[in-house]
Amino acid sequence: MVISLDLYKYFYAAATCCNISEAAKLLFTSQPVVSKYIHRLEDELNVQLFIRTSRGVRLTEEGEVLFNYVKTAFDCFDAGINELQRKQSLGVGQIRIGVSTTLCKYMLLPYLKTYIVQNPNVKISIHCQSTNHTLQLLEQGKIDIGLIGKPDILENITFFDLKEIEDTFVCTTTYLKNLNLTSTTKSHEILDSATVMLLDKSNITRQYIDNFLSSNKITISNLLEISSMDLIIEFSKIGMGVGCVIKEFVKEDLDNGNLIELRLDHPISKRKVGFAIRNQNYTPVALKLFLEMMQIHL
Repeated sequence: MVISLDLYKYFYAAATCCNISEAAKLLFTSQPVVSKYIHRLEDELNVQLFIRTSRGVRLTEEGEVLFNYVKTAFDCFDAGINELQRKQSLGVGQIRIGVSTTLCKYMLLPYLKTYIVQNPNVKISIHCQSTNHTLQLLEQGKIDIGLIGKPDILENITFFDLKEIEDTFVCTTTYLKNLNLTSTTKSHEILDSATVMLLDKSNITRQYIDNFLSSNKITISNLLEISSMDLIIEFSKIGMGVGCVIKEFVKEDLDNGNLIELRLDHPISKRKVGFAIRNQNYTPVALKLFLEMMQIHL
């Protein structure tokens, strides 16, 4: 059955006012128009909904049944409109962000801090996982925006460049000494002798590094896969091995000598990190505000 809300609107007004003329005034129309729509609804439902009285109209038994359901529906409409108006007046909304733990710590937090100050009533949820998983959630509409390393292929995604990052290999001076090596030892010899810590294969950073190692014919004999870059950084600092990390995230440790950087024969090309959103016709208010803030600060 095709339901016309207009028919039920006229029915609801007449039932509420118990008078066709009053219903017409409420709807800013004429009495014949209200009667016409009520008769059409009765014809569609094949039932009599009103009984005319000297004072107006009253519902039949069937009309009472329908009215209870219609009233619930219109009450829900009113509640929905009121909630939308409340959110608009307060700036209430929700934004769901997908990001890796490392990018969240080193890159997202400054943006979140500014955003929260400007939009204190927006509910923010953070989904921490790899770039590949973030892209899957974006495609499924389960998150609104992702902070990711830019993949080679972007389907149905708009990507906003944030900054370039550089991958590198780091360790402690003590660790090299324990291997009877020095910082002047060729990098490929160090990587072949050391315990090398990389992210797991599901991570886009790991895939990028694997391509680099393969294209430069660099072999790793002792590989240790770690679930997060934060852990790789900490394990590198305690002399557990050589860690592949993002240079910008260990700048302080490199500056103060806690870590040293291996000098690669062929430097790893820089790559881009940025925010990704799914291409769609509708952009939630909270996300729109975030994108506007991001454009200001880029």
